[in-house]
Parts: sequence; C-alpha cells; structure tokens
Amino acid sequence: MVETVVEFLREYVSAELVVFIISLLPILELRGGLIAAAIVGIEWYVALPICIIGNMLPIPFVLLFIRKIFEWLKKIKFMKKIVEKLDERAKKKSESINKFILWGLFTFVAIPLPGTGAWTGALVADILDVRFKKAFPIIFVGVVTAGLIVSLVSYGIPWIVSLFA
Repeated sequence: MVETVVEFLREYVSAELVVFIISLLPILELRGGLIAAAIVGIEWYVALPICIIGNMLPIPFVLLFIRKIFEWLKKIKFMKKIVEKLDERAKKKSESINKFILWGLFTFVAIPLPGTGAWTGALVADILDVRFKKAFPIIFVGVVTAGLIVSLVSYGIPWIVSLFA
C-alpha cells in the first residue's frame, strides 16, 4: 500500500513531501511515512521529524472535533455504517486500555501494530473522555516511541544485516 502511494505521489512532489503526506493519512500514519522514507532513500534522522509532524498535525482536530464529525456523518445514509464501524472498533480497542488509561493510551499508540496509532488513539481518548491536555502529550510521546521502533526496523535491521552479508 505504501509503495503504491509513494509511486503515485513521487511524480508530483518531492520525496520529503511524499513522506509528510503519507504520515498525515489515517491507517498509514508515521509507520507508513517511515517505510516510505526508506523506500525513497531519505535518512532516518531526516525522516523521523517529518513523520512525527505529519502524524501529529491532524491529532488536535481529531481530539477536538471527532464526536461532532461522527454525529454529523451518521446523518448521511451511506456514511452511517462506516462511522458506526469505526466507533465500534475504537470502543473495542478502548476496553483493553480502560484500566490504566494514560499508560494504556501511550502503549496503544507506541506499539506499531495494525489498527493502532495516533488517529485511533485519539478516537479511543475521546471515547474514554480523556481531556485534550492529557491526551495530546501522551499521544505525542507514543508517536515518537513508535517512530523510534519503526526507524530501527526500517533502517537499523537492514543495516545490521548488510554488515554480515
């Protein structure tokens, strides 16, 4: 998926902007941006800040407006099922972190697994009524942690393997 987006965007914008745009997108987020950066040949220490900024840019808006947006979208016939499915998915994810909300939110965002990340973390924070001033810094630290983990996997492991090849 990342490769397809990279190939499409590369024709129109710089490699750095490709990485930034991918990092903005839900589903792909920072993880996809770092993979894209490795594909286009951007060094990890240049890519990581671009990806963090790209991933975090929409999060304040998600935290502040997602409930209102969901309520509005539920009024649109073809969007109702999609929104309800997203809402249900976030509620299921929130059950696993409800006990230790802030640590759970951090872990949820920081561990780079499918279905986790800043966007879903912001949805979960909203469902759990975690206020913006607590949720945003936790999500930010989680994104930075995920970025370091994915950077190690995307850049470090191939480099280590090349030493022994």
